[in-house]
Amino acid sequence: MASSGDISEVKFLTIAEVASTMRVSKMTVYRLVHNGELPAVRVGRSFRVTEKDVNDYLQRSFFDAG
Repeated sequence: MASSGDISEVKFLTIAEVASTMRVSKMTVYRLVHNGELPAVRVGRSFRVTEKDVNDYLQRSFFDAG
């Protein structure tokens, strides 16, 4: 979240936007959310993921293949 605690500064993404950003299917993103690997907020019947959480997940997922 924003360092000042102001939620209005946080950018929320839909599952489809996260899938597009990560170049994976929406089902993969839903699986990450339901497994607790990717934090999400439930809004009605849909989920929203913060852009920061997506970036953090991708940073944690990098590994050295060399």
